[in-house]
Amino acid sequence: MKEHEHATKNKPETKPAHDEVAKKAYDIYLKEGRPQGRDVQNWLEAEAKMPHAGPDHHAYMAADFRKRFWISLVLTLPILVLSPMLQTLVGLREAIRFPGDLYVLFGLSSAVFWYGGWPFLKGFFEELKSRRPGMMTLISVAIATPYLYSSAVVFGLTGKMFFWELASLIDIMLLGHWIEMKSVMGASRALEELAKLMPSDAHKLMPDGSVKDVPLGELAVNDKVLIKPGEKIPADGVIVAGESSVDEAMLTGESTPVTKKTGAKVIGGSINGEGSLTIEIKGTGKDSFLSQVIDLVKQAQESKSKTQDLANTAALWLTIIALGGA
Repeated sequence: MKEHEHATKNKPETKPAHDEVAKKAYDIYLKEGRPQGRDVQNWLEAEAKMPHAGPDHHAYMAADFRKRFWISLVLTLPILVLSPMLQTLVGLREAIRFPGDLYVLFGLSSAVFWYGGWPFLKGFFEELKSRRPGMMTLISVAIATPYLYSSAVVFGLTGKMFFWELASLIDIMLLGHWIEMKSVMGASRALEELAKLMPSDAHKLMPDGSVKDVPLGELAVNDKVLIKPGEKIPADGVIVAGESSVDEAMLTGESTPVTKKTGAKVIGGSINGEGSLTIEIKGTGKDSFLSQVIDLVKQAQESKSKTQDLANTAALWLTIIALGGA
């Protein structure tokens, strides 16, 4: 139980536990009986060594993108009003323009570029440092090019200004990253709820036939545990006495409780139904089904998907083409 309490307090950040991941872990559990997986404690210690792995980082990123989005959006409104092209489009160029209006437009656009676009510019430098240009490089080129060109136009270069397009693009990018961070946080909370499934203690059957409440950390393989109606199953095991329905929805996605009889396997964290069960422990800690699911999700988080690799490759080539065309 100490492992699961520790997991709840630290709340490690992960990506969503998709149905495919849960099904894969469950198939391993049914086939091998005792799936192998890293100890939850070791997993949390590894997470702690990653500076950007915790939920605090993602919460900070979501808040930062939200703040930058709203401030940039507010600054975008006067940029739209002061943009010569939009003024001409609505027929209010002469009514709205005033001496020095282009310098005001330049100042507002500079604020949006440097403040709103900073996360992307920072990501661009990090990609250059790692020699792996990707999406941040593409976005940075897309916002830096109109800003530098439009700034030159303000100070004498002949041409058109693209400040309102620049501000709008930055607003859209900030909004997209804000939504992405919120999604990651939501997935983290879902996995945290999964980690909370384990009960605080178990009713261990002693050799003399008595029942003793013990913390989960004291359970060992082959120990026998009594599970009363409505209680959570404390560890993976096999039913040696009793019959009941077990709710495994949070673990396997099964929509209805499953009837379990003597000899059937049960999963730690699932909820016992109307009958009493006696189970023999077969898996605790790193050998548990729940730890296996967390381990698979962690592996999925650390490995880039083919779609991500394709997107980064496409971003690289788009950047090269854009720079080559310029």
